[in-house]
Amino acid sequence: MPKMSDVAKLAGVSTATVSRVLRNPDTVTPSTKEKVLEAINQLNYQPNMLARHFRRTETNTILVLVPNISNTVFSEIVGGIEEEAAQNGYRVLLRNTNNQLENEYASIEHLKQRQVDGMIMLSPKLDEETLIEISHQYPIVLATAHLETPTIPFVSIDNVRSSEKATEHLIRLGHRRVAHISGPMYSLISRNRYEGYQNAMKNHGLNPEDKFVREGEFTYESGYEHMLDLLSQKEVPTAIYAASDDMAIGAINAANELGVKVPEDLAVVGFDNIKFASMFNPSLTTIAQPLHGMGQRSMELLLKKLNGEAISQTEHVLPDKLIIRDSCGAKHKEKLLPM
Repeated sequence: MPKMSDVAKLAGVSTATVSRVLRNPDTVTPSTKEKVLEAINQLNYQPNMLARHFRRTETNTILVLVPNISNTVFSEIVGGIEEEAAQNGYRVLLRNTNNQLENEYASIEHLKQRQVDGMIMLSPKLDEETLIEISHQYPIVLATAHLETPTIPFVSIDNVRSSEKATEHLIRLGHRRVAHISGPMYSLISRNRYEGYQNAMKNHGLNPEDKFVREGEFTYESGYEHMLDLLSQKEVPTAIYAASDDMAIGAINAANELGVKVPEDLAVVGFDNIKFASMFNPSLTTIAQPLHGMGQRSMELLLKKLNGEAISQTEHVLPDKLIIRDSCGAKHKEKLLPM
């Protein structure tokens, strides 16, 4: 049985274009529409029953759940989702759940009542069993999220390895007392980043001591408060790896308040590469996530589900990059220590 991808290949267009011809033909140029319709007729392509069902009840709207809209990480991902959605004739309905589980449950009603065609969830708090149950009934995709047993399409980076990379950078600069401010441990992302920190420390013969670890909330305030606490100890860290840029910036400001200079007295590495990271003083060394690309890929996967296309893999891990700036003090070193 021919698939949408076969039609796209024969017509020399993308599957998204084929989808637009089927759903919103007025958004496609007459010549392109003619090529696609000719390929459909030649292959005798018939959209499957699931795709037909969604076309009968379509709203051309998708729902995006965001745990904290003030977090620039999520806003950049949403930007990628909206761009891809608009190119395919979809509107985006945004809901800020404020990290409240009941708000995530309430949002499922939009799917049940057919007010939206599908949903992208950014870092959901719902348990894995519930997420899988929902995915059996409605088209959903996860972004910046992992499952212990991936059965739902998700887009993310390798949070374990990226955290190893961030921590190893500080160790190679000569630091041995490296502290870590994690995200909330109910989140698998936070646990993965903590695991990466532990791995790097152990791989270099260092003990990731509890006194140098604090559980934050991915917020500026939690980074600030935990840095004050870490610097109040008898033995203080010489470097800090924070699991978000917001927490890293909070930590730097707390250190400055106590007269601890960054990077001269304290090296700092963050995570996310938010836009403000390069403008902050000192500019922030961080792990860059392809946020806009993650949003685009999430929407691409949801479009496939809406079109009834098979998705060959559930895990879509995009590349990250360590961005070295002033806050870690690397520019003050002649060279990194050998690994």
